[in-house]
Amino acid sequence: MGLPGSGKSTVGRSLARRLQLPFHDSDHEIERRIGCSIREFFEREGEASFRDLEQQVLAELAGAPDTVLATGGGAVLRDANRQVLHSAGHVIYLRSSPEELWRRLRHDTQRPLLQVADPLARLRQLHADRDPLYREVAHFTIETGRPSVPTLVNMVLMQLELAGVLPAG
Repeated sequence: MGLPGSGKSTVGRSLARRLQLPFHDSDHEIERRIGCSIREFFEREGEASFRDLEQQVLAELAGAPDTVLATGGGAVLRDANRQVLHSAGHVIYLRSSPEELWRRLRHDTQRPLLQVADPLARLRQLHADRDPLYREVAHFTIETGRPSVPTLVNMVLMQLELAGVLPAG
C-alpha cells in the first residue's frame, strides 16, 4: 500500500513473480467489474460509490490465500479496509515523499485525485492525511526513494525474511 505513484502495482507484480504467487491489483479488478476506468466511474458515480465497491473487492481479494495484492492508495480511508488488510496478511507500505511522487506523476492524467490546480500540494495533503493510516495497517514500511523495482523487491523480500515470514535465502 502507499500513495498514488509509490509503485504498488509494479513492485507487487514483480514480487509475486519472484515468489511464484498470484498477483491481484484491486484497482484493475474494480475496472474489470465496472467496465470503465476508475476516473470515469469517480466522475460519474462519486467517490463514496467507488469506496463502497473498493471495500467489497478488497474483502474478496484479501481473503485469497498465498497471493500478492496491490491496493488503491485510498483503500486505507475506511476502517473496515484497514482491519481486513492488516489481519489478512503481511502489509507492506511503500512510503514515498510527496516530492518524489510528484516527480513520477507530473505527466499522469489518469489519477482522479491529482486532477487539481496544484497536484504537489494535493500530494502533500494526501501524505499528511494517509501516512498515519498506512503506518497503522502496515507490518513493514519500505522507503522507496529512487531505487529500481528489483531493488525494492529485494528490500521487501529481505524484510519478510528477517521477520521469519519467508525462509532465508
